[in-house]
Amino acid sequence: MVGFEINDRRKIGIGLTGFGVLFSFLGIIFFFDKGLLAMGNILFVAGVMVTIGMKSTISFFLNPHNYKGSILFGAGFVLVLIGWAVVGMVIETYGFFLLFSGFLPTVVVFLYRVPVLGRLLEQPVLVSFFDRFRTDRRVPV
Repeated sequence: MVGFEINDRRKIGIGLTGFGVLFSFLGIIFFFDKGLLAMGNILFVAGVMVTIGMKSTISFFLNPHNYKGSILFGAGFVLVLIGWAVVGMVIETYGFFLLFSGFLPTVVVFLYRVPVLGRLLEQPVLVSFFDRFRTDRRVPV
């Protein structure tokens, strides 16, 4: 992979993004806890900015093709911060999927290559589900 080398800055960004997802998940599990959801949102956005850089993040969110997703994600983010956690997360989740749905095939191929998780995802029921997201239809090694 020539375009995406893993240096220390990107490792930190991926870690921040992972903690953002973890805190958001915990916030949902604990009945939409506002504090955990807000922390998850902040860590996720900070992780994306550290991973791909400030300039790339701004151009991604301000790309005319991504306006609808960016506005919904930002509105949900603000609603979570001011205390409307359930409504904010619904709006934010829809915006998130609009923004990042193009990355789903890459994520699925990556998940198949994770040693333990890849074996679990090779179950026939999950293979049929994930096949619609994969661009590379070959069984990963």
